[in-house]
Amino acid sequence: MITLNILDRRCPCNFLVYGLGHDSLLWESLNQGGLTVFLEEDPQWLNQMKAEHPSLQAFLVKYPTTMQEADKLLPYAKDKQNCSPRDDLLKSECKLALKTLPRHVYDIEWDVIMIDAPMGFFPQAPGRMSPIYTSAIMAKAKAKNKPTDILLHDVDRPVEKTWGNDFLCSKNLIASTDRLWHFQLHGEGNERSAFFCH
Repeated sequence: MITLNILDRRCPCNFLVYGLGHDSLLWESLNQGGLTVFLEEDPQWLNQMKAEHPSLQAFLVKYPTTMQEADKLLPYAKDKQNCSPRDDLLKSECKLALKTLPRHVYDIEWDVIMIDAPMGFFPQAPGRMSPIYTSAIMAKAKAKNKPTDILLHDVDRPVEKTWGNDFLCSKNLIASTDRLWHFQLHGEGNERSAFFCH
């Protein structure tokens, strides 16, 4: 399994997971000695999981997009006047930038990011446009050549496939299964390109 191999290679690491599920305890245990943080959109599910598993570091996230906007957001996001890879996420005016996460999420250099949420199978669902965009920015902002492994789930769906290719970049795709893509992006530090894929 791709995820297990990455964690085996990089553990202990800083592991950011979009989505809180029944497999969350597994990810936390496999990253023994590391930091595993979960971001969840459903407050009721978040409260239930935290009550049942107090050790989980999980936080509520609100997404600024909906699936019905996805087609219009793509050209908007690719216009570097709106959304630049050089942006500071917290100061960015890009609609896709997640700016309401806990402060320490921005301060940590994440070694592994898993995008398995939010929901994206009906028009009012948030979709994964913002997590994909935000993860790309986080990876590029790291010190030059420092790698970030990014796991994108449900790539059989159009949004995940298109946004993954356009912002995580097909040239960075190093492994895949039927519905999971593994990208590895390298930090660009102070020399960040004006383009996501170049």
